[in-house]
Amino acid sequence: MPDTGPRPLRADAQRNRQRLLDAAVRAFSQRGPDVTLESVARDAGVGIGTLYRHFPTREALVEAAYRNELAKLCDAAPDLLEELPPDEAIRTWMDRFVDYLATKRGMADALRLVIAAGSNPYAQSRDLLLGALGLLLEAAAQAGTVRGDVAAADVLASLSGVSLAAGEPAQRDQAGRLLDLLMDGLRFRAGG
Repeated sequence: MPDTGPRPLRADAQRNRQRLLDAAVRAFSQRGPDVTLESVARDAGVGIGTLYRHFPTREALVEAAYRNELAKLCDAAPDLLEELPPDEAIRTWMDRFVDYLATKRGMADALRLVIAAGSNPYAQSRDLLLGALGLLLEAAAQAGTVRGDVAAADVLASLSGVSLAAGEPAQRDQAGRLLDLLMDGLRFRAGG
């Protein structure tokens, strides 16, 4: 039986799609939900027809941009573990999480429009985040650099709190200090 699923995009179409997603994140985060789709296309270096071929509605573009940011964050976990010692991989991922939440906060108004249109861009977010963070924590626990008794959900809640406490770009240094404190609490202490 022939495969009836969607055909993979050509390389140039994949590049255009990614450029559109990146431009959309910047536009909706910086200029809000009323940014014109023409300006998103222009910022991505493509025509409006290309934008509509990939994303037939504003809501489809916003949702895809959000999901793309989430996927980049979650997909980074195994790559970080290949590049860094597990505890450093966790700390690097934490920084990326704070940046992800800042982007999500910037896109909040645009995401509310997606929800009002009947979609739920957050449906799988928590599970994906817990999976990525769990992978990092397990690797670090096996390496003996962080405690093995910490639930990924607890660390995720802590990261969310850090992001809220240091949510403004001017407070990014504070977020880094708070993340260092969180990492200190996660580190394995022999005999303690």
